[in-house]
Amino acid sequence: MLKEPSAKYRPFPPVHLPDRQWPNRTLTRAPIWCSVDLRDGNQALAVPMNVGQKLELFQTLVKCGFKEIEVGFPSASNTEFTFNRRLIEEHRAPDDVWLQVLVQAREDLIERTFDSLVGAKKAIIHMYNSTSPAQRRVVFGMSKEQIIRVAVRGATWVQERLHRLKGTEVRLQYSPESFSATEVEFAKEVVEAVMEVWKPTPEHKMILNLPDTVQVSTPNVYADQIEWICRNIRNRDSLTISLHAHNDRSTGTAATELGLLAGADRVEGTLFGNGERTGNLDIVTVALNLYMQGIDPRLDFTDLNAICDVYERCTGMTIPPRHPYAGELVFTAFSGSHQDAIKKGLAEWDTGRQQHWDVPYLTIDPTDISRQYREVIRVNSQSGKGGVAYLLENEYGVVLPKDMQREFGPIANEEVDRLGREVSGAELKEMFWREYIERSTPWQLQGFETQSRDGKVQCRARLLRDGQPVEIAGEGNGPLAALVHGFSSAGVPRFEIANYSEHALGAGAEAAAIAYIQIKHSDGRTRWGAGVDTNIELASVRAVLSALNRS
Repeated sequence: MLKEPSAKYRPFPPVHLPDRQWPNRTLTRAPIWCSVDLRDGNQALAVPMNVGQKLELFQTLVKCGFKEIEVGFPSASNTEFTFNRRLIEEHRAPDDVWLQVLVQAREDLIERTFDSLVGAKKAIIHMYNSTSPAQRRVVFGMSKEQIIRVAVRGATWVQERLHRLKGTEVRLQYSPESFSATEVEFAKEVVEAVMEVWKPTPEHKMILNLPDTVQVSTPNVYADQIEWICRNIRNRDSLTISLHAHNDRSTGTAATELGLLAGADRVEGTLFGNGERTGNLDIVTVALNLYMQGIDPRLDFTDLNAICDVYERCTGMTIPPRHPYAGELVFTAFSGSHQDAIKKGLAEWDTGRQQHWDVPYLTIDPTDISRQYREVIRVNSQSGKGGVAYLLENEYGVVLPKDMQREFGPIANEEVDRLGREVSGAELKEMFWREYIERSTPWQLQGFETQSRDGKVQCRARLLRDGQPVEIAGEGNGPLAALVHGFSSAGVPRFEIANYSEHALGAGAEAAAIAYIQIKHSDGRTRWGAGVDTNIELASVRAVLSALNRS
């Protein structure tokens, strides 16, 4: 890298817009969406989709609720043309879905494009030519006047062929490609020249697509460009202003959201941002960003996992685990403090006292897009007691008392740290069972009977102590008090029960119960124990033995 990058690179000039309005606006509704997965996304794949894959992805886009889908560049190849014809001839497009096709401002390509659309119910013809200084100088060697003539000539060729699409409802779309790198005054001049040919009206609008083809500035400059066009273009009410952001500066989402604030009506993009270089705008992200603000995105990503599967199967691309909303780990907390906050937030939400979602670290409810709460908290060496307790409760119904969480959390964390990896709920349960339930030395239960007499409970316990049979008897105001008295009578150092709780581990008459007991020794030491049995009394006895064994 250069020590003085200014010797080679220069900042992109800002737009003079001292009274810009977009910073004070708020998004209140979803834009018109247009998916370009089958064209812009497809052309960026190392191995482009075949017709079958494009058909499957098209159907998925329709199910998501897209009403405008750019299905391809039918003049570019036989595969693209064939796909278009199959959609039309096999009636695969619903009556309310517009098939958008892309074409350069070249007569032979426009001719082929019209051939591909015969018989379509709704079609958007998207014509473009590039307008930026670099494109004018390097690629075309043309002046501004010559670039305008290219656009006007192309628009005329399109206009002259519209009669061929009888029975088809047609919309016209124009893109000054590389708009974001074009002088706004010149972009306006080119667009208005095209408008002179197509003559849009408020009843029959033309789509004006203003692409951030290569991001050359911060998102606020793109927003200024959009607002400048919206305020200065002739007959704005006859235009649908459309955005098409790429992601070269990793700000495609920001550029789009600010562009909508600046006055745009429509957004083109792809699922999960597939596209050339660093990709296109990710429509899923922008749509769910609106959703988390309480705005209906007018797209349905309820089963986002299934959409991810189709996308990966058809494109051969993979969705990174940290990709917004769709990534495997985006709703997952490993940090102990995060887990504790999420656990408490979900518990508050479950009470129904909160009208609006406000759970720490979770921008939306994962279940809204078919993600499960058990995915939210996962345990590794960075996790704390809250995450451990959450997994045990949500996967196995083991509800640890708070004080017991403080005891078992560090024990589990030490084991996870030793393993050096993430652990599953099953592994955590195994750790808990090994630490508490399966402790059998020195004390092991062989039998336990009680009887009541004169308001007192008498117990008799048959035990093994280090493998040797021992029998103890005691009396108290309940079975556990009698058991504690029996241990005292047998010469075991005195202790008392400090905490007790229990619950069922399932439903039905045969469901096991689990008991949690904390004992306190005469020297002030405390230990938790746990026991499981179909008989709650025996579960409690086993919990006392567990605590003694852990002492």
